[in-house]
Amino acid sequence: QVQLVESGGGLVQAGGSLRLSCAASGRTFSNNALAWFRRAPATGREFVAAIGWSGATTYSADSVKGRFTIYRDNAKSTVYLQMNSLEPEDTAVYYCAADLDFRSRPPTTATAYDYWGQGTQVTVSL
Repeated sequence: QVQLVESGGGLVQAGGSLRLSCAASGRTFSNNALAWFRRAPATGREFVAAIGWSGATTYSADSVKGRFTIYRDNAKSTVYLQMNSLEPEDTAVYYCAADLDFRSRPPTTATAYDYWGQGTQVTVSL
């Protein structure tokens, strides 16, 4: 059974940092793209960042560029999201996702991803 399990969420003050982790089990995704999305109460699901199979190609949403970094450790079947300079607008449930297809570039649309984690809450206070 394939599982993606996120961890690392929590409550942090504005300007602080958190690192989210997403561990995959049940199969390897070392040849597949991984991504982070988020959902805030007032908004729909939003793309945050994506990373290609080797880690060489990454994409980030404009709203998080320069503050969030996605990276992966294929030996540990884990993808990370380092979040710095957090803002109250970053408050959301963060989900990791895995793509089953082999692509040259990681997709940035939610519909391209086949497996999803259960989400981890990130709350940024003033």
